[in-house]
Amino acid sequence: MLIGLGAFAQPGEAENLNTPEFKFETEVIDYGTIEKGADGIREFHFTNTGNAPLIISNVTKSCGCTIPSYPKEPIKPGESSSIKVKYDTQRVGVINKSVTVLSNAKRPSIVLRIKGVITQTNTVPLIDETGKPIEK
Repeated sequence: MLIGLGAFAQPGEAENLNTPEFKFETEVIDYGTIEKGADGIREFHFTNTGNAPLIISNVTKSCGCTIPSYPKEPIKPGESSSIKVKYDTQRVGVINKSVTVLSNAKRPSIVLRIKGVITQTNTVPLIDETGKPIEK
């Protein structure tokens, strides 16, 4: 009977050994409504909540309008870092893009999303009641 109990305990323990794990603050970043040409860089902050070094092997993008950058060095247990995503804000319209993070974590593939709307900047000059341009 004791042998049977020992057999049940081992698989659960083996799963937890040397496993890095992501804990993201958020997996979706909403740019909201921003103007064309605005700052398009956002960061996905995370912590390695596992018990082994976290190694990100690659981050792939869903289109050429998104440029991800990620830490190349291992993230030790308990340490934090971020994945930066730069979106080309010269493109007017709805944003709904993703980047896929590949790693040695317990969840080896994680999809992070960015969303929002980019509007055309106001190109009509403001004028006062006399017809003179108003400086912003």
